[in-house]
Amino acid sequence: MTKALIIGGGIGGPVAAMALQRAGIEPVVYEAYDRPADYVGLFLNIASNGLDALRAIDIDVAGRADGFPIPRLVMWSGTGKRLGEVANGVRLADGTVSMCVRRGLLQRVLHEEAQGIAFEYGKRLESYTVTAGGVEARFADGTRAAGDILIGADGIHSRTRRILDPGSPEPSFTGLVSVGGYSHSASLAPTTNTQHLVFGKRAFFGYLVRESGEIYWFANLYYPDEPTRQSLAGVSASEWKRQLIELFADDMPLIREIIDNSTGEIGAYPVHDIPASPVWYRGPVVLIGDAVHATSPNAGQGAALACEDAVVLAKCLRDLPDTASAFAAYERLRRARVEKVVAYSRRLGNAKTAGPVARFFRDLMMPLALKIFANEKAHAWMYTHHIDWNEKVGSA
Repeated sequence: MTKALIIGGGIGGPVAAMALQRAGIEPVVYEAYDRPADYVGLFLNIASNGLDALRAIDIDVAGRADGFPIPRLVMWSGTGKRLGEVANGVRLADGTVSMCVRRGLLQRVLHEEAQGIAFEYGKRLESYTVTAGGVEARFADGTRAAGDILIGADGIHSRTRRILDPGSPEPSFTGLVSVGGYSHSASLAPTTNTQHLVFGKRAFFGYLVRESGEIYWFANLYYPDEPTRQSLAGVSASEWKRQLIELFADDMPLIREIIDNSTGEIGAYPVHDIPASPVWYRGPVVLIGDAVHATSPNAGQGAALACEDAVVLAKCLRDLPDTASAFAAYERLRRARVEKVVAYSRRLGNAKTAGPVARFFRDLMMPLALKIFANEKAHAWMYTHHIDWNEKVGSA
């Protein structure tokens, strides 16, 4: 095997390319955007297990992506009652912890790290054909590309997945819409090493304050019916401010201060997940990241799982004698873990939309529940997952 076509240049795609290059396979990344998406999206959490997966292939983004360390998550009720604290990941051997980073900056750093790897832009996958020698991809601009394998890293609405398995489940709407942006305050103290999460009366709110006074914030809003991305994009920043201030009118005053002082655009998107994809691969085509097991952002694991997938897949292709056995080993090593994370993340999302009675008992019981069920040991299964690049993959 000599060449891999990677569909998608977000996070999983570049990481897969670097891991494959390290395994002796030539990757080419095909991105639908017509230019590098250095300023696309808001911010995301890279959990420590994702940073550890990157370290497996000697990629260190922690010091280059202007990340804000968030090893601690502090929970509050909308009335200002401190409900408890949760560890957000584990500290790596060199002291690195989970980070919040701007998505566009992270993508730029990953592209810079991918030295010598070809990236082609404006390449939206139209279809592919399995050939005697591997696979041929056809793009919307009329061009084609041939390779030994094709890797779908094209996100939750993956075109690769729909071609691979036309009967695959569609992304499932979780009932939440995520809204977020940036703000600034001279009165709020920096939330050093901490992100604060507030279970409001009508919606959920999260924020962190950097030393400069810049604030990263998001809100999760309950929607009984799924809105389109187009309808959400049509809401102006001023209208979002009005709606959010009204939603959080009965909650901690600092929320309204943060929203009122927001600067620039406010982004919004419906939150989906894919609980289980029955088909991970077929022939010379395989899926990674959100294309095969999209998790809602509640657990902060989307980017981390994509990085893990990419590294494990490269190891399997490096160590096993043929594509079929490599893809089978990749699914065997990954399926149970990612489905457990997806299910856990959805349960967290359900807690954000509690009614009045459920809110009362949640706020009453959460301090004890966090101590018992949300301590570092309880989440060790998620955060201490380690990939050893030098360890060989067996076929069964």
